[in-house]
Amino acid sequence: MITVVIPTLNAEAGLPATMTALVPAVVEGLVRQVIVVDGGSRDRTVDIADHAGAEIAVVPGGGRGPQLAEGARLAKHPWLLFLHADSVLEDGWTREAAAFIDRVEAGERPLAAGAFRFALDDLGLKPRLLEAGVSLRCALFRLPYGDQGLLIPARLYNEIGGFKPMPLMEDVDIIRRLGRRRTVIFRSPVVTSAIRYKRDGYASRIVRNLCCFTLYRLGVPLTTIQRLYG
Repeated sequence: MITVVIPTLNAEAGLPATMTALVPAVVEGLVRQVIVVDGGSRDRTVDIADHAGAEIAVVPGGGRGPQLAEGARLAKHPWLLFLHADSVLEDGWTREAAAFIDRVEAGERPLAAGAFRFALDDLGLKPRLLEAGVSLRCALFRLPYGDQGLLIPARLYNEIGGFKPMPLMEDVDIIRRLGRRRTVIFRSPVVTSAIRYKRDGYASRIVRNLCCFTLYRLGVPLTTIQRLYG
């Protein structure tokens, strides 16, 4: 039913938890294929993916956009789930995803894609405020980012032209082409690593992300934005 595509680059710290969270869906038959598309890792990322039974492709350089596009090209099943290597789906996601798929396949709702509720693996007020801000952004604009995952029918993915070969902002680009009416935010959370926020500071990281988004919308070259993103 679902092919999961995970882009990786030196992801040995987070990938085991990401893969482990998929096991119940594999046992249930909801997930039929897992593809890890590596960007040239120098750590144990590829070994971890191999030992977990994932299919492995290598697309060195170029960022997540080309990796995601290659994973989609290799997918064998009618639904695609794009998931970052440091994002862990919480218990219960399979029920909500399966119900969404059933409604789409039965024609009870138009073709659409779904993203999960954003959560961070950190304690305290700052991560909770950030989660609330993301929830508000998704409620107002239906603008989930890549760390919220993306569950999409392969036919809709192909219809809108799939992921573009972009080094970053590939998630914003594909959601823009999907549009509000074809984007659903699930109640189930996906818990993402807070390492960037801890390393850079929450305020600094949030401002940097907002600047990158604004520059992208203003048409600034991605190479310039990539330097700022870090």
